[in-house]
Amino acid sequence: MSDTRKPLDLFWFIPTSGDGPYLGTQDRHRPAEFRYLREIATAVDRLGFSGVLLPTGRGCEDAWITATALATATERLRFLVALRPGVATPAFFARQAAALDRISNGRLLLNVVVGGDPAELAGDGVFLDHDTRYAQAAEFLTIWRRLLAGETVDFEGQFLKVKGGRLSFPPVQRPHPPLWFGGSSDAALDLAADQVETYLTWGEPLGQVAEKIEAARARAAARGRTLRFGMRLHLIVRETEEEAWRVAERLIRDVSDDAIAEAQRKLADGSDSVGQKRMTALHGGRRDRLLVGPNLWAGIGLVRRGAGTALVGDPETVAARLREYQDLGIETIIASGYPHLEEAYNVAELLFPALGIGAGGQPAGAHELHPGEFGAGAGKPKLTAVS
Repeated sequence: MSDTRKPLDLFWFIPTSGDGPYLGTQDRHRPAEFRYLREIATAVDRLGFSGVLLPTGRGCEDAWITATALATATERLRFLVALRPGVATPAFFARQAAALDRISNGRLLLNVVVGGDPAELAGDGVFLDHDTRYAQAAEFLTIWRRLLAGETVDFEGQFLKVKGGRLSFPPVQRPHPPLWFGGSSDAALDLAADQVETYLTWGEPLGQVAEKIEAARARAAARGRTLRFGMRLHLIVRETEEEAWRVAERLIRDVSDDAIAEAQRKLADGSDSVGQKRMTALHGGRRDRLLVGPNLWAGIGLVRRGAGTALVGDPETVAARLREYQDLGIETIIASGYPHLEEAYNVAELLFPALGIGAGGQPAGAHELHPGEFGAGAGKPKLTAVS
């Protein structure tokens, strides 16, 4: 029986803090040089990914400027760019959002990032505690949404005040470019229920994701709203299970126990993010606890903050695992893999066909092979993984 479910939206990741085939080492490191980021963006645009996520933080190139440059080099990709309520005014970000939406011809999405690292926030001039940041973000988004909708805004709240705010250049997407957001605390769930269109989760085991989705869905329903759902995780896909797991182990082969201990200490001491605590609890910093669900591997989270899990396996197995999340309500997968250029091809060529997405990276009207060109016979090329 054929699968009648709508294909998942597959997004990819632009590594604006750098890239490479191994974690925890400078060996074969690729700096976040713009020409390389453009290579990734143009490749995933051609391969058929729906969009890309650009990260934010002091360790990353600026997401807004990078997205603007990449938008002019691509045709179909949507750009999920961080909207950070604490670091600038709603009117400033409204003008930026309208401009980038116009430049990209309606391909802008906004990822609301309230922040989970107090030290980094302090460096940006934000000194609010966890729940207060969400209360401030609620006021910010209320003003921002009204400005993008074309209103003249007068607003006075606990944190923000605007008089006669107005936007002269409207966005392409009306009433505003869609708002996406991820957060696991009660304050975060309330913000999602009130303000955004798509709620994001990291790649936790099925039961935990189901609980988060139901909690967010119930809070939105109580406000007369509905939410869409997406997930952020890594993918390691190869032609066989054995090869995929070898690649996973190779990714962390140079990560020492001391490096793990130091990374986990920084995550524990330097973050007030409930989502980060949930990610860390999956493995507890231990190499013998990395398989946290069927094909769900937490090795990346030993040293990486944020999304720390990967689905590992052959195309059919990974597709089956993704469909289990889809059955919970997940519509969009924001994926990544190291290094991001080669892994974009692996995912498109191997996983897309198993998920019923496009042509797995082979353009329409692809030419037939001549005998001896890549093999002895003629016909359409057989797509294989990049090792």
